[in-house]
Amino acid sequence: MVAASTFELIDKANIENLKFPSIEVLSDMDMIKERKTDLERALSLGNLEHTKIKIFFEDESSRKVVETTVWGVTDKRVILKQGVVIPIHRVHSIKI
Repeated sequence: MVAASTFELIDKANIENLKFPSIEVLSDMDMIKERKTDLERALSLGNLEHTKIKIFFEDESSRKVVETTVWGVTDKRVILKQGVVIPIHRVHSIKI
């Protein structure tokens, strides 16, 4: 788990203006598997209970965190409300 203090809080509405490189932010396969499991759990909580979670991610310039509800998860993207997406390969961790 990465230190939350190194991540800047961002409003969900500002995510669509960010640019995301194609490079994976995690190098450990176990952490990548854990991220997938956490995203699936966040999706279930978002759809059933509208629970907000924190997504720690990185764009081209810095590390950011958003508190939001996950509405969908594909092979490549986390889908938030209003069609805002974060590429999964740029997600460091999820805090439920």
